[in-house]
Amino acid sequence: MPIYEYVCDNCETRFEKIVINKQQEISCPKCESKKATIQLSVFSSVGANGSSSPSSFSGGGGGGCCGGSCGCH
Repeated sequence: MPIYEYVCDNCETRFEKIVINKQQEISCPKCESKKATIQLSVFSSVGANGSSSPSSFSGGGGGGCCGGSCGCH
């Protein structure tokens, strides 16, 4: 079961949700709005030596959260 990340279109709260099927209704935990935008996720992988490190499809440049321009690092 995948965990998806969302941003509420109403109050901009970020939240995660385990999605069992695509017809499942998503609502914001803060304002209960049913309008949310799914976000691209940064994922972690475990290397051969057991260490984990974040990885992304974009290679870490560009935009989006943790892509360098969001200011979280």
